[in-house]
Amino acid sequence: MKKTRFTESQIIKALKEHEAGRSAQELCRELGISTASFYKWRQRYSGLEVKELKKMKELEEENARLKRMFAELSLVHHALKDTVEKKL
Repeated sequence: MKKTRFTESQIIKALKEHEAGRSAQELCRELGISTASFYKWRQRYSGLEVKELKKMKELEEENARLKRMFAELSLVHHALKDTVEKKL
């Protein structure tokens, strides 16, 4: 995935400015982005605070770690199950 040159906190700040009354065209021109990018940001980050976003990122990372752990344990379980069945 392509890394953006704006942090999530900068994106949220820009969205808050838009909610406060600044036009999307003006913000896009100032930030040097397309209007499509701005509306994608709005779709993804609208209504979030910086603290909520950090918490969401932490939870996503933990979820990914737990999924990897489950996949590894599942492989070990199936391998052990296969060896037990072959012995019988």
